Amino acid sequence: MRPANSVYLWLRAVVLLLLATTATSLELPTEQAARQYGSQALPLYHTWRSTLTALIQADEAGKLKAVNQFINRRIRFADDIEIWRQSDYWASPLEMFAKGGGDCEDFAIAKYVSLRSVGIDASKLRLTYVKARIGAAGSSVSQAHMVLAYYPAPNAEPLILDNLITSILPASQREDLTPVFSFNAEVMWAGANSSSASRLTRWHQLMERMRKDGFVF
Repeated sequence: MRPANSVYLWLRAVVLLLLATTATSLELPTEQAARQYGSQALPLYHTWRSTLTALIQADEAGKLKAVNQFINRRIRFADDIEIWRQSDYWASPLEMFAKGGGDCEDFAIAKYVSLRSVGIDASKLRLTYVKARIGAAGSSVSQAHMVLAYYPAPNAEPLILDNLITSILPASQREDLTPVFSFNAEVMWAGANSSSASRLTRWHQLMERMRKDGFVF
């Protein structure tokens, strides 16, 4: 179902703006930019860049596996309140490296940026909000969560890159996740509403901060 006209048009305008500014390849910031976040950011930044450089010639399956493992293993999960003293803050990779931790949005965003930088087209990647079931099958308890979905072809079943589990699985095997809406620079999404509009504003703000850091889209 299409959302109310005002929200739909607002969201469409945001997507078109993102499409105009993020559809090309992605270059990573320099060491000087990383240094601005403090010496604690540099070791992880250097390891990240070296890992991505080594992946340029890998096939897409290899890129997905390596990036998913790198972010899941190197970053400590922590809530925004603990790290940023804010209820909802979307961190850039450099900000996350400086803190050494992040929440589900930060994990998914870092994976998106990493895969874009090693040549995976934006059309294959969607940042996806889901409801994640807590407990066994049949549980009615869930929490808001973000994952990165990879589509090998436009109509293919996506693979899910998640910080909750280490394996990359097809969406049909993640029965604990219920999609709410998804977005990137090129793809519209389902379930758009005022809440998703607010989150897309955070995405746009993050893109502006990343440009100042030296990310080139």
